[in-house]
Amino acid sequence: MRQPTSCRSVAALTMTVVMLWNVRGSLACRRLLIFVAMNTYDIKQRAERIKLVLADVDGVLTDGGVYYGAEGEVMKRFNIRDGMGVERLRDCGAEVGLITGEASPSVSRRAEKLKIKRVYLEAKEKKRAVEEIARDAKMDLSEIAFIGDDVNDLEAMKIVGLAAAPSDAFVGVREIAHYVCATRGGNGAFREFAEFLIESRQVETDQVGAQVGFGL
Repeated sequence: MRQPTSCRSVAALTMTVVMLWNVRGSLACRRLLIFVAMNTYDIKQRAERIKLVLADVDGVLTDGGVYYGAEGEVMKRFNIRDGMGVERLRDCGAEVGLITGEASPSVSRRAEKLKIKRVYLEAKEKKRAVEEIARDAKMDLSEIAFIGDDVNDLEAMKIVGLAAAPSDAFVGVREIAHYVCATRGGNGAFREFAEFLIESRQVETDQVGAQVGFGL
């Protein structure tokens, strides 16, 4: 089973290290610190390869709620900071796409506002949608990230290079995610994941610059 990483889980592991140091001595601490370092390194390596970030909508870009009227869906609530995350990823050279099982006018309008070109509505089989996107974009699945929150996202999350989940995602989703956000869906989870990816890309750029003898 994958061991998800987030600011919260790393903090919890750090507290465990302190407790083990007091109770069992340095050997147990050393083993746990090695585990944390290896887990974090693997996720950073995965993040550095990402060129396309795919996101579920309900429960990731929204809090999972929807307002209905007599004629159906009236509105969804999106987080402005998540929108900035889309722009910042684009500025760093990473594309963003949306995959949802719903036929939602709100999603289409939000994607238009954020200039997101890859929008897949009524995608009941998200794994197949991700595979089709990879072929169309001529990308390896290891270059794609997916952030989802519920059971219908599981199969898609299993095949991508980096899988993420909001803090309030279904427990089974959190268990297979490489990265579990400290924030909830619709409340900045996508932005948090975006900033993690941006930071990882910056680290990679700095390392390349150092190797050729100058900083970027």
